[in-house]
Amino acid sequence: MISTNFNTYTNILETKFTEFVTLKEVVDYIRVTKNNQEYPRHLTIMTDAKFAIFDFSIHDVETIISENEQSLEKYDSITDAIVVVDPKNTAISILYKDFAKNPKYNFNVFSTTHSAEAWLLNN
Repeated sequence: MISTNFNTYTNILETKFTEFVTLKEVVDYIRVTKNNQEYPRHLTIMTDAKFAIFDFSIHDVETIISENEQSLEKYDSITDAIVVVDPKNTAISILYKDFAKNPKYNFNVFSTTHSAEAWLLNN
């Protein structure tokens, strides 16, 4: 399951991945974000996936990257921090980071919320 909240105080899109997260849910989340006209065009995202189980494989990363590329067409930049602790989720996230290269996209993987927040504040 994916839930979001745009924090107007921090100007950060707070996203939570919980339970089983499917490829369809990730694609739908990216599309909703892409089509949201109210988010700032320099979007900052904090994704908490500590309690998620990615129910997709490394082979699905290409689909996620493709959707994200389309989303980036609507933004000046996106800075995205994801917090993961599960080894499989970490591997998929790092693979995604290695392949999701776009000058408008800054993505990083963390094991703690504190380190992710610090990184977001410095970007």
